[in-house]
Parts: sequence; structure tokens; C-alpha cells
Amino acid sequence: MRDNQKTYLIQNYKRQEFSPSKGKGCWLYDEEKNRYLDGLSGIAVNTLGHNHKKLVKAISTQARNLLHVSNLYTIQLQEQLAERLAGLTGLDKSFYCNSGLEANEAALKVARKFGIKKGIKKPKIIVFENAFHGRSFATMSASSGKQGKSMFGDTISGFVRVPINDIDTILAIKKSNPNIVAVMLEPIQGEGGINISTNDFLKKIRKLCTSNKWLLILDEVQCGIGRTGNWFAFQKAGIRPDVLTLAKGLGSGVPIGALLVKEQYADILGPGDHGSTFGGNPLAMTVGNAVLDQILKKGFLQNVKKLSEFFHLELNKIKEQFPKIIKEVRGRGLLIGLQLNFDQTKFIQQLIDNKLLTIRAAENVIRILPPLNVKKSEINFALKIIRKVCKNYKI
Repeated sequence: MRDNQKTYLIQNYKRQEFSPSKGKGCWLYDEEKNRYLDGLSGIAVNTLGHNHKKLVKAISTQARNLLHVSNLYTIQLQEQLAERLAGLTGLDKSFYCNSGLEANEAALKVARKFGIKKGIKKPKIIVFENAFHGRSFATMSASSGKQGKSMFGDTISGFVRVPINDIDTILAIKKSNPNIVAVMLEPIQGEGGINISTNDFLKKIRKLCTSNKWLLILDEVQCGIGRTGNWFAFQKAGIRPDVLTLAKGLGSGVPIGALLVKEQYADILGPGDHGSTFGGNPLAMTVGNAVLDQILKKGFLQNVKKLSEFFHLELNKIKEQFPKIIKEVRGRGLLIGLQLNFDQTKFIQQLIDNKLLTIRAAENVIRILPPLNVKKSEINFALKIIRKVCKNYKI
């Protein structure tokens, strides 16, 4: 199997020595039927875990009816999901695609055209250090400079990069750069190390964007759809963006991406400006609606908050017990980062060896992203393994 992987697949991933063959709930099984707790969820994708009965039923029922039809025709399931997301987000209109990258690409096109329509020939967008918005040329250019950009030649210009939670630098840029048209940020940076924008910073950014007629674009591809215990991370700050991007958890394993905008910006993209062959297909829309059905159930998000508070509390106890290993516990809800005092590669492998799957992020951070329907007993299982690896780890 490993030889075939190297023989026939482009080696653009650093794959672990683990090959899952089946999933059930929060657990993955390899071909030898060894069981691993999925603390990764496909990188914050499997909102409802694996083999969820309601999701499986929705997929199979829709597959027997209609998988795909062109966006040249009316797809009522798109309208249904768009109406529900409008109610949840406070935004008005949606465009559907297949991933977070595609949603962010669309958001950048909205911002550029918004500026050009205002008469700004070379519009610029404020973005942030340690950000990650995707790996297309535009989204890579908007992301942090740590993605090997130089290997692909010149990137796309038009971005001004600033530190997170630094309103003073943004105010200085405002004075010196009249071509700013938008601010784009993740309320919680995932790939960048689980770095949280403070509520105060988000409120000031919102006020600044409003007063200067800039677009506020929030990328909630990783932190949205209940991951933080709220439907969306921006809600904790009591603000609302002009443009919002979603993906990952909205499909719980089925490819989906969404761009949402306020009504006054909905006509920026017209026919021919942007599109997607597969985006908004009936299967993906059915899954999106099925995921919302589950999260909307009474007590679901309250349980995410309750279990995540317990998880954070216990992780901080482990940090106090092993301060030479764990430097900081970061995050909100079930978007958790353990920052180590050293490179995390070996530690992650030891977690895998003990049947806990996690993933790395920047700044020596280990991300823990379990399904949102994880049980307390499963969190205790994860805590037991983390404590064991800390105890036996040789620095």
C-alpha cells in the first residue's frame, strides 16, 4: 500500500503511517481493526463524526434522486440552505462552491471589484500575519508568507499585511494608503497556531470598516458552523461582517463552500464574473441542510460549550503538571491548540502511537479538533493519552 502511494500519487502531502478504512462516531479504524480517536475531524470537517445515521440517510436518499445539475437551472435546495444561513448569520445572499479556498477566492473578487467600482484602480486589502486562506495564487498571496511562495514566482499584489490584534498599525495604514477597500481575517487563525482575535479588536475593525466604507471579510472556514460553541466566532464579539466565507464543517465530509454577503454587496458579482461547475449541487446542498438540522437540535451547541470548557480546564491542569512540555493551551470551543516548548512532530507521532489523531499548526502548536458530537468519555480518553505522552516524553 505504501509503495503504491509513492508510485502513483504526487508527494505533496507528508502522510502519517496510518490508513483508515472505516469510521464510526468519533473513531477511525485501520485495516487491522485498531481503533483511533479522531481528534482531527478531517481538519475541522467531520462536524458530526463518521457514519452519522441522519447524514448517511440524507446522502443516500438524495443520491437516488439527483446528484448534479448545472447552475444554469434553478436548484431549490440552494435556496433552502441560503435562507437558513441568512437567518443564522445575519447576512443576506449566498454563492456556493466546493471548498474554503474557492469561497475565499470569491470573496477576494468581491473586494477587488467593489474597489474598482468605487474608482480605485489598484485596490488593496488588509490581511494578517500567520493567516491562511488557501493555496490558489490569490488566497496564497493573502495568506502568511510561510507557504513557500517564492517557489512559484511572483505572487499577486494588492495585500497589506499587519499583525493580529494591532489596531494602531491598521490606523497608520489608513492614513498612508487611500487604496484600502477591505479587511480580511480569520476570527481565530487555525493553520497559524490557534491565534484568537480579541472581541475588542473585532469591534474596532468593524467600526473602522464602517466609517471608511471598507468591506469586512471574515474567513470562518475552520472556526465556523458551531466549532467554537457559537454558530460563528464573530458572534461572540457582537459584530456582523459584510462578507463571510464558510466550508469544512458545513459539509461534514462532503465538499462544500459558501460565500455570504450583505444585500448591498450582492450585485457586485454578476453573470460571468464568477461561477462553479459543481458548487451548489443537490447532494452538497442536501448535506448542508442535514448538518444544520443536527446542530439546530436543542442543546447541541450548549453541549459543545459545556464539553469544551471541561476539555480546556483539564488540558490546563496537564499544562501545570508538565510546564516543560506544554507552554500554553489556546483556543475556543472545540478548536483547541496545545503550544509546546519545542517542535511538535515527535509528540504528534507519539499521540498517534497511543491511538489519538491530531494535527500540527504553526508556532509548535498541536491542533485538537474533535467532532462536535464528541462524548465526555472520549474527551477523557484523549486527556489520558496526552497525559501519558507528556509523562513519558523525553525532551
